[in-house]
Amino acid sequence: MNITGLLITIAVAFLITVLLSPIFIPFLRRLKFGQSIREEGPESHQKKTGTPTMGGIMIVFSIMITSLIMGSRVGGGINYELWLLLFVLFGYGLLGFLDDYIKVAMKRNLGLTSMQKLIGQIIIALVFYFVLRGQEDFSSAIAIPGTAAEFDIGWFYAILIIVMLVGASNAVNLTDGLDGLLAGTAAIAFGAFAIIAWYGVPNDMVTVFALAVVGALLGFLVFNAHPAKVFMGDTGSLALGGAIAAIAILLKLEILLVIIGGVFVIETLSVIIQVISFKTTGKRIFKMSPLHHHYELVGWSEWRVVTTFWSVGLLFAILAIYIEVGI
Repeated sequence: MNITGLLITIAVAFLITVLLSPIFIPFLRRLKFGQSIREEGPESHQKKTGTPTMGGIMIVFSIMITSLIMGSRVGGGINYELWLLLFVLFGYGLLGFLDDYIKVAMKRNLGLTSMQKLIGQIIIALVFYFVLRGQEDFSSAIAIPGTAAEFDIGWFYAILIIVMLVGASNAVNLTDGLDGLLAGTAAIAFGAFAIIAWYGVPNDMVTVFALAVVGALLGFLVFNAHPAKVFMGDTGSLALGGAIAAIAILLKLEILLVIIGGVFVIETLSVIIQVISFKTTGKRIFKMSPLHHHYELVGWSEWRVVTTFWSVGLLFAILAIYIEVGI
């Protein structure tokens, strides 16, 4: 895939999202699909109540259409890897949509129960594993980033896939808390995987998909940057989390996901640390978790928090690309 193809893929996804948003956002507003802000959240967020959510529908739609169009133009045509990526994207997106719909349309603020969401995530991960397991080039080996070393973990690979897909979707979901925060950090992370899939571990289908995600997120940022006119909701965040884990698995870069998704890992750890500390000592380590809320409450502006997290995400991406590709 040449440079022109790469740029066209990003441009198509970007334009689909940008052109669709002015139509879809008012539609969401008319349906009264507005975000409900938790009372225990930062007080400054209360003014965001009513901002249209479920914008992830536009992201998922743009990614799927762009991937199918551009994937069909690549030599050999669309293969099982792209279909698997689209399956995970759509599956987790559908799960997020149900969660969002229950919250905003049925006025149940918590959406799906934790158990319902977990069961859905595991089922999608299992389908992904069994389809992958049936391919001739399937391997249950794990590679050490930047080295030629790898080790086969056998049947435990199925468990790893479940942990990765469920963990990544939840980690990315936790990061979606400020205007443009997730869209920006995810665009950087998927961009890193796109570079690796194009230059380091050649895989045209993964490259097309990753670039379609980047383009769709950049288009979404036009309307999601502060002050946001639309939120992606769980529809977008769960879909993106599942998709980035699926990319790491297909590229056999399972461990590298921890580096590329460093911001998501840190956000998740901040929640885990906060819960453990409060339950064991009755004290909170952070003013609020996930971590981005902590920085808001110590006086940082929302834009400063977002751009700082973007910068950290970019550093993680550069590190991962250097480890895997050496550039």
